Amino acid sequence: MNNLIGELYIMDQMGIKPNYSELSRQYGVDRHTVKKYHINGGIQRKIPERKSKFDPYYDEMVELVSRPGISIKAAYEYLRHKYEKEGKEFNITYAGIRNHLWKMGIKPTNKAPKPHIRYETKPGEQLQVDWKEDLKMTTIRGEVLAFHIFTGTLGYSRLHTFIYSETKTTEDVIRCIIEALKQLGGVPRIILTDNMSSIVSYRGNRRVKNETIHQFEKDIGVQIKLCRPRSPQTKGKDESANRFINWLKPYDGQVADKEELIKIIRQINQRVNEQVNQTTNLPPITLFQKEKEYLSPLPNELLLESYIREVKTQVVPPTLLVRYKGAEYSVQKQFINKRVKIVPIEDKLYIYHNTQIAAIHTLSDQRINYDLSHYTEALRESLNEDEIEKKAIENLELLKGIGTTYE
Repeated sequence: MNNLIGELYIMDQMGIKPNYSELSRQYGVDRHTVKKYHINGGIQRKIPERKSKFDPYYDEMVELVSRPGISIKAAYEYLRHKYEKEGKEFNITYAGIRNHLWKMGIKPTNKAPKPHIRYETKPGEQLQVDWKEDLKMTTIRGEVLAFHIFTGTLGYSRLHTFIYSETKTTEDVIRCIIEALKQLGGVPRIILTDNMSSIVSYRGNRRVKNETIHQFEKDIGVQIKLCRPRSPQTKGKDESANRFINWLKPYDGQVADKEELIKIIRQINQRVNEQVNQTTNLPPITLFQKEKEYLSPLPNELLLESYIREVKTQVVPPTLLVRYKGAEYSVQKQFINKRVKIVPIEDKLYIYHNTQIAAIHTLSDQRINYDLSHYTEALRESLNEDEIEKKAIENLELLKGIGTTYE
């Protein structure tokens, strides 16, 4: 390069006009570079660097985006939350920092999108659910938290619900659905899911719902519908919710414990619902104000609790008596040979068949507990009307000797 500069200097002294193209071929540099050296007297002019408002966050953004699976959006949301938590100024927009990173050549690789047809659902029509499985988060102390996140998305408003779970059994699915419905304050007509092993099993080529799930449908009055095999786009609104779970990744190594992780999941859930949806051009929380009016009322609280608590189910025998902790309690004769659910809450025992209350008893130390109306109703099968009440009272008095009470 010094030879080029020297030759240009000699040409100037001799009054010769340089041939930039010829010098470019001779010295193997761009002709525009030759011209700049000539004009600047052999010194390449340096353009002073201008400070950018993104500079304070640039290095952190680049470091986060360089990690596998972390998008620019996830990194931006993490930094926004971090700076707000620390009470520091964070006055940049997502679009601004994204465009700045793109100009600097920093753009995470995205998979080629798969085409699928978009369809809409009516308000209150559908809740799409799924698992974000096998997640891990390291705490500040190096403890590894293994967990899953249950995601639910209303089809009309796109309102998302994220629920932490350490396992994903049938009981977990039911618990998470109940928690989601409680958060929504109502029940949609359909719950759409894929072929979770905790929900369905295969008999040959036929899919069969788990019996517990089948009973749960009846109890809460909702249809749990399975999307077609290998067609996850059927519930694409909830699939899109999974990308928001990636907002968790920047917190790896930053959380104190499981409780803080659950708190962060809830905070992300709230922020997601407050952001404008690209399809509807409205935040999900805004559209939900309309959709919630179309949801059916929640089932009886005690019935919902029966799925969360450890409860027993029994088939009612001809004696009308079901067992609980060494005692027996009666139901009406219409429930003979039907399966009922036994739910103890405080000093009461609630006995359910689907959504119907079969009986309510006060918990007792007595061995046999008949309700008088249940007993007399059964006697009508074999006695005259005039004899029923008298015989019922007489028999129940005799049964007291073996620890029977009646109400």
